[in-house]
Amino acid sequence: MSNAPTAQTPAPTDGDAVPSGRRRATFNRLPVTGVRKLTQESVEVTFGVPTDLVEDYDYLPGQYVALRAEIDGREVRRSYSICAEPRPGEIRVAIKKDMGGTFSTWANEQLTVGDELEVMNPQGAFTSKSTRLTSMNHPEQVARQEVSKAPNAHVVAVAAGSGITPIMAIARSLLAASPSTTFDLVYANRSAMDVMFAEELGDLKDKYPARFAVHHVLSREQRISPLMSGRIDPEKLEELLDRVIQVDTVDEWFLCGPFELVQLCRDALGERKVSEDSVRFELFTTGRPEKPAGQSGREVKADPAGKNFQITFTLDGNTGTVDTPQDAQETVLNAALRVRPDVPFACAGGVCGTCRAKVVRGDFTMEENFALEKDEVEAGYVLTCQTRPTGDGLEVDYDA
Repeated sequence: MSNAPTAQTPAPTDGDAVPSGRRRATFNRLPVTGVRKLTQESVEVTFGVPTDLVEDYDYLPGQYVALRAEIDGREVRRSYSICAEPRPGEIRVAIKKDMGGTFSTWANEQLTVGDELEVMNPQGAFTSKSTRLTSMNHPEQVARQEVSKAPNAHVVAVAAGSGITPIMAIARSLLAASPSTTFDLVYANRSAMDVMFAEELGDLKDKYPARFAVHHVLSREQRISPLMSGRIDPEKLEELLDRVIQVDTVDEWFLCGPFELVQLCRDALGERKVSEDSVRFELFTTGRPEKPAGQSGREVKADPAGKNFQITFTLDGNTGTVDTPQDAQETVLNAALRVRPDVPFACAGGVCGTCRAKVVRGDFTMEENFALEKDEVEAGYVLTCQTRPTGDGLEVDYDA
């Protein structure tokens, strides 16, 4: 990733035990049990999950984990989507090297089997609503029940680069769960050498020849079809939707990639009157391209003259307060981290939703939001990495 969930998982019913998309974020130290090269610039990393933590690391296809490591003397944390279908005892993520990316470069060049990293328990809601996918602890129970609920489902994913990571888990699981589900993937990359999971995508096509189709669009490599060559711009997207994807037959859409591509697809689908409820999207960049990531622990001191906002927050049943200067434009997350370093966060850019909390009282502004549903915002939930007080005091509850 970094990836940002934007759709909430349906509440389990009839005793179906599935992991929550909104559970308390906690870190545990897990061993690296595998490092596999995917391309020259990306690796798949497997973490072993001990028996006593299997329940904590249960997950749904499409969810993500945050990784935390000390690199060059400072703590760095990044979020990455889980790329494998649920299975007990392991977590797999794919990490693509970003230009200048501290964590991704370190992971690709130095991370080895036997190392240990702090891994957050799975979070996120970039999961199917048309067919509730199974968790690893109930691999058959939910799948059997859901086959009859979403017969002949047609699912389409549009991904670019490392945006394929959660799509791999979703596609594998959906196709295995229902014998009638069809899945189309439009996958954009620079060249064939940059295609992550190329072999696995081929295996899916061989296993489900009539139900899985992948359409590779390469921006720097000429293909036989002009439609599959060049960048996906508005004109090319319209042509793909007209000629390759039967929009009217699609039950669910998954969009994962950089902000520009995801927003382009959302706009195009909106113009075609596709319901927002059927579109899930996730970003692997932190917020809009022109916006830096949110604050996460920078040095701020209260104004001795008393021109401060007071922020009150509750976490794990304990309530704390911290003053922030009115002219500092400090986020709630940054202020809370100054007095309590275990406040949950991952991306600090309004993307992942890990720092979600409910406003109890006070006025505020929230700059970016790519993680909360409309009903969550209406209920008073905010992303504390993007929220700043505008009145005398602001109180939030991370436990809500």
